[in-house]
Amino acid sequence: MKVYNFSAGPAILPQSVMQQAGEAAIDYNGIGLSILEISHRSPEFVAVMDEAVSLVKELLKLPDNYEVLFLSGGASSQFFMTAMNLLGDNDKAYYVNTGTWSKKAIKEAMAFGQVTVLASSEDKKFSYIPKGYDIPDDGKYLHITSNNTVAGTQYREFPATTMPIVCDMSSDIFSREIDVSKFGIIYAGAQKNMGPAGTTLVIVNKDLLGKIDRKIPTMLDYRTHIEKGSMFNTPPVFPIYVSMLTMRWLKDNGGIAAMEKRNAEKAKLLYDEIDRNPFFRGLTAKEDRSLMNVTFETTNPNDYDTFLKAATEANCSGIKGHRSVGGFRASIYNAMPIEGVQALVDVMKSM
Repeated sequence: MKVYNFSAGPAILPQSVMQQAGEAAIDYNGIGLSILEISHRSPEFVAVMDEAVSLVKELLKLPDNYEVLFLSGGASSQFFMTAMNLLGDNDKAYYVNTGTWSKKAIKEAMAFGQVTVLASSEDKKFSYIPKGYDIPDDGKYLHITSNNTVAGTQYREFPATTMPIVCDMSSDIFSREIDVSKFGIIYAGAQKNMGPAGTTLVIVNKDLLGKIDRKIPTMLDYRTHIEKGSMFNTPPVFPIYVSMLTMRWLKDNGGIAAMEKRNAEKAKLLYDEIDRNPFFRGLTAKEDRSLMNVTFETTNPNDYDTFLKAATEANCSGIKGHRSVGGFRASIYNAMPIEGVQALVDVMKSM
């Protein structure tokens, strides 16, 4: 039975990746040991880490002054790590509040410097991306969340600023081409578009580090992990391995440019049905609609259970909206085939 996984995360992975990961969990490359039990300092895993780092650099076309890290703690740890490493007590940082994860990042950063929220879409339940606000030039960085999994909004264009941008890309990393040179730090939890839960990708402009007087705990200093190649302590071996396989799959399937085209086609298919069908309505401003997390609801709230039951019977799993928003959310990450989106659309057409 084919079940299409529309969950926001832990999320869908390519079938070929899961097949390889399953085999490696029993016997990795015929060495008689599972990938789950080999040493992180063994030649086998060092090769995995090297390939994972190399693929990030290749896929995103990283400039030479950027380092790639695979850390633990999820994107939530980066809410404070970014501020701790870049922001002195008297330094300023600017944030844009576009939802749940932005709010958490703002709260953590306030412990380390002067944090100003430049703009917010909370007035309309985070259903749009703020625009038209002035961005000062006296801050250490501007923090944004590129894609908002809960509300279903996404930056189509990134803010123009002379400051480095620190960006939470947990849910749209590798989904579209970006100019990395605009960013000081990019971080992304693996479990939404890259791999299983357990590792966090951090891409950091190393020229920004070491500029503050604060004593940073060893484990929370990016320079520690750069120096040790993400192996200062035992890294999350299996999530890194599966993330490497996913990036290998991405490269083999045309890279980010091809994935961006596919993602746009999938999103158009689903949004067109939402707009066409009076049974449904979208929850976000059309110009800010996410290509990763499509949020919508039934026009009549009494039809919620009817549609959910029909979607479940059609093997479309994980479409319940976030508890803070309600309605429905279809996450259509890189690994979601267009056939899966079509299956959901077919159910919608039957309503």
